[in-house]
Amino acid sequence: MNLMINNTKPLPVLYSLRNCPYAMRARIAIFKAKQTVILRDIVLSNKPKEMIAASPKATVPVLVFTNGMILEESLAIMLWALNETDPNDLLHSENEHVLSDMLILINRFDRDFKVCLEQYKCAKRYRESNLIECRVACEQFIQTLENRLNCHAFFMSNKESLADIALLPFIRQFARIERQWYLQSPYPKTRQWLNNYLQSPMFTKVMTKYPLWLATDEIVLFGGVSK
Repeated sequence: MNLMINNTKPLPVLYSLRNCPYAMRARIAIFKAKQTVILRDIVLSNKPKEMIAASPKATVPVLVFTNGMILEESLAIMLWALNETDPNDLLHSENEHVLSDMLILINRFDRDFKVCLEQYKCAKRYRESNLIECRVACEQFIQTLENRLNCHAFFMSNKESLADIALLPFIRQFARIERQWYLQSPYPKTRQWLNNYLQSPMFTKVMTKYPLWLATDEIVLFGGVSK
């Protein structure tokens, strides 16, 4: 693979699925870092052989570099992008302890909240009797975020961080499960935080719907690209 655009350096290829929360947060970090990648949107029912060859686990996101390096985890892709360029200092470089705290928070949500979230989604989808119990299990995590947002505008401080963009897709999922309940829920700071993201130009661009790569073989540039 040697994809070069306008004789510039070869660009990595990002295999992505538009609504997958892991792929979403990888795209957000790439966008925030102003990195440029070649975006290949896929559907899970028709995975490209090129993606499977690069990453046999065959889940998105996958970032494939021309030197053979492959990143198969969304958080690894986010950290790569922001270590390359971090114009908004989402890694809070002035305090190395903050990054450690961010990673602890992200890992807790990735490990524990995601399990509760999936159970909550299933309970709603299949109209199971334990819906409220599943929601309450999720709420302990949402309350943690609400407490943080009662102290400052973002999860770590008054400045946006890696933690905010890493958790964003999953809080968005939580908010959509029981929409009417959520709008009346005792988490006004979390709602405001989420709405600010969902209504932002950044989110609109990150969620742009592109033609499926296998259907068109079109080269789509994403990230720090002048439009």
